[in-house]
Amino acid sequence: MTTFDPSAALDALAAEYGARAAAIRRDLARSHSPDFAEQAVQRQNDEVLEALLAEAEAALLQVGKAKQRLAEGTYGDCLGCGEPIEPARLQALPAAEYCLACADKER
Repeated sequence: MTTFDPSAALDALAAEYGARAAAIRRDLARSHSPDFAEQAVQRQNDEVLEALLAEAEAALLQVGKAKQRLAEGTYGDCLGCGEPIEPARLQALPAAEYCLACADKER
């Protein structure tokens, strides 16, 4: 069994989301077809890409906040109740802000 390293896990997530966002930005920057019908499809695809970019950027922000909590010494403390977040939850979701009980309340 390996020991969970939150700093390494957060760095890996930041790199993954950063690469994903960069790839989406490249796709959005490409030129569109001069054919009107093809351009309409490409514009619809752009809307999907923009939503995916927003998700990647939001995830990067969440990872950044988790890294800040790690630096402050509050990483792993639930923002809702202040109790420790379950280790298994942090391993699955290294940027988790809430314990399971509080996450259920947030829904």
